[in-house]
Amino acid sequence: MTGADPGLFTPDSVTWQMHGDPMMWIAGIRALYLQALHPRAVRGVMQNSDFRRDAWGRLMRTANFVGTTTYGTTEAAERAGARVRKIHRMLTATDPDTGERYGVDEPDLLLWVHCAEIDSYLHVLRGSGFRLTDTEADRYIGEHRQSARLVGLDPGAVPADRAELAAYFEKVRPDLAAGPEAREVDDFLLHPPTHPLLVPVREVLWRRVAQLAYASLPPYAHELYGRPAPAPATAARQLRLTGLLLRRVPARLRWQLPPKHILRAMARLGPGARPAPYKLGR
Repeated sequence: MTGADPGLFTPDSVTWQMHGDPMMWIAGIRALYLQALHPRAVRGVMQNSDFRRDAWGRLMRTANFVGTTTYGTTEAAERAGARVRKIHRMLTATDPDTGERYGVDEPDLLLWVHCAEIDSYLHVLRGSGFRLTDTEADRYIGEHRQSARLVGLDPGAVPADRAELAAYFEKVRPDLAAGPEAREVDDFLLHPPTHPLLVPVREVLWRRVAQLAYASLPPYAHELYGRPAPAPATAARQLRLTGLLLRRVPARLRWQLPPKHILRAMARLGPGARPAPYKLGR
């Protein structure tokens, strides 16, 4: 549709094509596992919400933010960012060991959450068979300086490619630990509250999803959690098989799930805005 606002990322971006993939849900769970390993960051979540009762809500709010900033109008993306910044400004956490009180919007904490998400999205999608060249992967990381800005970070201080992202994780590694809050996140992701009649479904389906997300974490994360993971080759095979199965579900059917960001973007911009991996090779 001529003259319609394509939003912050636009249909020409790597982000536009990647974020329509069903493996983003598993990537989001991997991001939760990874984010929980930063004691100061996860403490900010646990002290400001009832994580066990609202974990699904938190996951859905994150998915809605990603969908809005990727496929929404520029105005909608900026509004979503302003809302997140406002909430973060009001929240604090306390270090139980030192008594220090700090804001959850500290740049170091926001940067960790951002990098854990971007790394997870990239790792899971590439590992599951989403075709992305190294150049396109670098483009994706660079594009997300936009989403970093929306949550209050200085884009110039955010990794812009794979090398910078790897250097960031190497630098932050000594600060990571599986404290009590991380254990609580791990326990929730393995045993989320479920109606008794749905426990068999949780054991058959959800546990496999959570285990796959956990298996896709870097080895140092498995060491910190102290829980075994499949061999890397096994985890890679499971990722690819899951990607193959999920992508067999027609995209139009998947995109019918609320809040239908992609369908609304296509209605605004025309059918040519449809996300598709093959468009990256053009």
